[in-house]
Amino acid sequence: MGGAETATWYHVGPEPIVVADLMERLADPAAGGQAVFMGVVRDEFMGRPTRGLEYEAYTPLALAEFNRIGSELVREFRLCRLVMVHRVGRLAIGETSVFVGVSAPHRPAAFAACRAGIDRVKDRAPIFKAELWDDGSRRWHGAPDGPPVSPDG
Repeated sequence: MGGAETATWYHVGPEPIVVADLMERLADPAAGGQAVFMGVVRDEFMGRPTRGLEYEAYTPLALAEFNRIGSELVREFRLCRLVMVHRVGRLAIGETSVFVGVSAPHRPAAFAACRAGIDRVKDRAPIFKAELWDDGSRRWHGAPDGPPVSPDG
């Protein structure tokens, strides 16, 4: 399987990521391997305590980029199934923010495609992340150094 026959599913939105539902989308009788990456909100960044993350996205462009990435992955790794999901909004510690899952005929392709998928999503999709610090301030990743931005600004 692979190519035009590959089943893909992409989503960007505020809904919690339900891993069991996404794993069902990866099931394929031709797949001998499945690989999944899940990004989870942690309680610190660079040694500074956080209370969560905030994500914003330009959703139509993010989904278009997911489609481009997906086409590349299917072509390069001959995938059976591909699922890519990213949350937006405020997320608490422990919540899943991103899910990339693949199924492929063999294990090496599944591992490689999953790694390439999350790397490309993080590099290319217009999805932006802010650390929400314990003191109530926040800092958008990629923002210049300086004082933290307050939650209202």
